[in-house]
Amino acid sequence: MMARTTNISRPIIEALYTEALVLADEVRAVFAAGTREPLAGEDAYVRLALSTEGLKTTTRMMHVLAWLLNQRALFQGELSENQVRLHGALPPDRGSDEAQLALLEPETRALIADTAKLHQRIARLDEAWRQHFETSPVRAFQDRLGRELGQLG
Repeated sequence: MMARTTNISRPIIEALYTEALVLADEVRAVFAAGTREPLAGEDAYVRLALSTEGLKTTTRMMHVLAWLLNQRALFQGELSENQVRLHGALPPDRGSDEAQLALLEPETRALIADTAKLHQRIARLDEAWRQHFETSPVRAFQDRLGRELGQLG
C-alpha cells in the first residue's frame, strides 16, 4: 500500500463537516418555502429567484457534503485514496445570478454567500490535496520573496 501524501487531518474534515451540516440545515429551512403553494400577492419573480437560487445553493451544499463524506470514508478506510482521487473531486460551483440575488432578502443573500465561501474553501482544499500539497514554483517564489522582504523591514 502506498503511503498517503496528504496534509488534511481528520479534525479539519470533522470541523468542516459539522460546519457544512449546520449550513445545510439553514439552507433547508430557508428554501423550504419554495416547495409550498404561493401566498396571495407573492411576487412571481421573487418566487422564481428563491427557487432557482435555492436549487443552486442546495446543490452546492450537497457537493460540499459529498466531498467531506468521501474524505471521512478515506480516513475510515472505507474508500481508497485512488478511489477518492478518481471519483471524489468537488464539482465546480455554479455561481448565483446577481439579478435574482437582488430580489432576495439580505439574510437569504448572506446565507447563499456563506455557502459559496464554504465551497470555495473546500475547492482550495481539494485542489491542494489533489496536488499533494505541493507548492507551485510561482507560489514558492512569492513566499521566498515575502520572507526576504520581511527580513529587510
